[in-house]
Amino acid sequence: MAKKAAKKTATKTASKTTAKKAAPKKAATTKKAASSKSAAGGGFMKELGISDALAAVIGAKPLPRTEVTKKLWAYIKKHGLQDAKNKREINADDKLKQVFGKNKVNMFEMTKLVSKHLK
Repeated sequence: MAKKAAKKTATKTASKTTAKKAAPKKAATTKKAASSKSAAGGGFMKELGISDALAAVIGAKPLPRTEVTKKLWAYIKKHGLQDAKNKREINADDKLKQVFGKNKVNMFEMTKLVSKHLK
């Protein structure tokens, strides 16, 4: 009887180890599929057209959404447009008022307002 019990536990542990080994292979194939999708040029890296109002701030060249945000932050920091007391707020100058449509914008609200200017 001891042999039967040992045999059952040996097969259980063997099946568990094979199940663990199979899982990483499946994850690797999903990573390949995800990387091939991003390489196709969609999503965040897709270059978008820029409106005239936004072009006055960051330039007229088509850029991905991530680069538009980076250039906006560079413009905001260069011109000192962050609120001194609350760094999450941006005080718009004349050029940014055209883009945002208001004098003060929360930094989380900024990307929503800018998306209207991307084609």
